[in-house]
Amino acid sequence: MSRNNQILLEEIVKQEHDNLEEDISLSRFFEFYSALQVLKDFELSYEEVYSGMAGESHDGGADAVYLFVNGDLVKENEIFKDKYKKNVDIEFILIQSKFENSFSEEPLLKLSRLCRNLFDLDFERSDFEGRYNDKILSSFENFKETYVGLITKRPKLKITVFYVSKGSHIHPNVNRQAEDLEKDIKDKLPNASVNIAFVGAEELVKLTQERVNDVFRLKLSESPLSTSGQVFIALANLAEYFKFITNAEGKLVKHIFESNVRDYQGKTNVNNEIQETLEKPSSEEFWWLNNGVTILASEASAPGGKELIIVSPEIVNGLQTSSEIFRYFSKNREKIDSEKRDILVRVIVPESEETRDRIIRATNSQTPIPKASLRATDQVHRQIEDYLKPRNLFYDRRKNFYKNEGRKPKEIISIPFISQCLMSVLLQKPDYARARPSTLLEDDQSYNKLFHKNNNLKTYYLVSFWGRKIEEKIKNCKRFSASEITDIKFYVLYVVVCRSLKNLYPQNKSISQLSENDLSDDLVMDSIAIVYDLYKELGGTDKVAKGTSLIDALKTKLRSIIGA
Repeated sequence: MSRNNQILLEEIVKQEHDNLEEDISLSRFFEFYSALQVLKDFELSYEEVYSGMAGESHDGGADAVYLFVNGDLVKENEIFKDKYKKNVDIEFILIQSKFENSFSEEPLLKLSRLCRNLFDLDFERSDFEGRYNDKILSSFENFKETYVGLITKRPKLKITVFYVSKGSHIHPNVNRQAEDLEKDIKDKLPNASVNIAFVGAEELVKLTQERVNDVFRLKLSESPLSTSGQVFIALANLAEYFKFITNAEGKLVKHIFESNVRDYQGKTNVNNEIQETLEKPSSEEFWWLNNGVTILASEASAPGGKELIIVSPEIVNGLQTSSEIFRYFSKNREKIDSEKRDILVRVIVPESEETRDRIIRATNSQTPIPKASLRATDQVHRQIEDYLKPRNLFYDRRKNFYKNEGRKPKEIISIPFISQCLMSVLLQKPDYARARPSTLLEDDQSYNKLFHKNNNLKTYYLVSFWGRKIEEKIKNCKRFSASEITDIKFYVLYVVVCRSLKNLYPQNKSISQLSENDLSDDLVMDSIAIVYDLYKELGGTDKVAKGTSLIDALKTKLRSIIGA
C-alpha cells in the first residue's frame, strides 16, 4: 500500500508541476507543494507560501520558513505595537522537503546545526553571513524580534519542524536524530513546545485530497425570520455556533472569516467584556448584550425549519464575538452539551458585489479599524477586478477566491502585489515597496495617488502584467536566489517602465499608452542586468534593497541611458 501512495503522490506532483507552467525543477516544485499542503490550516495565498521559500543554497536545511502570531502570517516590517494585548500564540515553522522515497538523518543534522546557531536570541547576523542565505537570516531575525517584542504579552511559543518526503517508514536512527533536534531547540528555547513531524506519501496524498467545505449547516433555536429574498434573522445556540465555525478537529475554520475587515484585536476591553459575559452567565440573555454576527453567502435556505444551510459563508461582522466564543468553548469543552444561551445571527445573500461591499462597510463602521482593512471594498478595486479578468489576470480582492477556483499562481494578482508595482512606478519608490510590503495601504496620501478614481484602468493592468512577467523572467534566469528575486523585481519593473517611456517619473496617463508588446525580452534582460549589477556593487543584501542607495544609483544610471 505504501508504494501505491508513492505512485499516487508522484503523479499528483507531476500533474501539479505541469499545471503550474513555470520553468522550475520537480524537486524545487516539491518544496513549494509541500509547504502548500502542510500549511493548509493557515489558508495562505500562493504569494504568502512563496514568501517563505528559502532558496536552493545556504538554507541550513530549511527549505521554507514561516512565522505566525495568533494564526496570522507575520510579514516583513510588521508593526506589533498595541496590536496584541496579552496571551499571544507564536508559532515558528521550518519545513524540509525531499523528493525522495525515504527519510534520512542528514537533513535533521543540518537543521540541528541551524537551530543551535540561530535560536540564540543574541545571535549576530554578521557572524553567519555567507554561511546562511539572506532569507534564513532575515526569518530568524524576524522571529527573534517578534518573540522578544511580545515577551511581556506572555506568549505561548511553539516551534514546528516538518520533514516532508515520499517516505513511508522512519528508521530508528532517523527518529533518534529527530529527538536530538527537539532537544537542541529546547536547550535554546526552554519555554517552547517543540514538534518534529514526519510527513510521508500517505499523509501528503490525504492532504491533497482534502476538499474545502463550502456548504455549512447551522442549527437554530427557533425557526428563522425571513424578509425579502434570501435574508434570514435567527437565534442560534452558542455551542451550535461554535460547531459552525470549527472543523471536526475543533480548529477555527479561518477561510469563512477572510472577508472580515476587522482583525482580531486580542484582549481589548470589548473582548474582555465578551469573555466575561460568556464565563459568568447572568439573568440577561447573551444576545441582548451582544450585536451578534453578520454572514454573507452565495446561497442560503431553511428547508427544515430550525436549521440554515449556508453556501460559501463569509462572516463579515462579529469576528471579535466569534473569536471569544471559540476561545471559551475550546477551554470549556465540557460545557458544550449544557449550553442554553443564544447568539443573534443575520444571514444575507447579496444581490451584487456593490451590495456586498456596502454591507461590509456599514456593519464595520461603529468602531475604529485599521485603515487598510476596508480598502478592498472601494469601488476602484471592483473595477480593477472586472478589467483584469477578461485579460486572464485575476485580482484577488477577496483573498484566495481565485486560488480556490483553481487559477494558477501566475494568473492571480493580489492587492499587496499590485500596490508594490504601483508604488515602484507611479511614486518611483521600489525601495519602499520592498521594505514595507505590509503597510503600503495604511498611508492615505500614497493610497489615494495609487488608487485614484480617475486613474486609467489600463495602467493597473499593465503594471500587473509587466510585474508578473518580469518576476517570471527573473525566476527563469536560474541564477538568482529567492531573496535576490524578492529584492530586485520591483526595481526591474521601475527601470523597464522608465526606459519604455524615456522618463524617470512615469505617470498614470503615459503608462496607460503603453502596450503588452512594449515589454520585449531584450529590454527585460538588459534591465535585470542593470539592476543586479548595481545591487551587488552596493552589497547585494536585503538592506540594500530596502534602503535608498540602490534607487539613487539607478536614477543616475538611467539618466545616462535615456538622457533625462
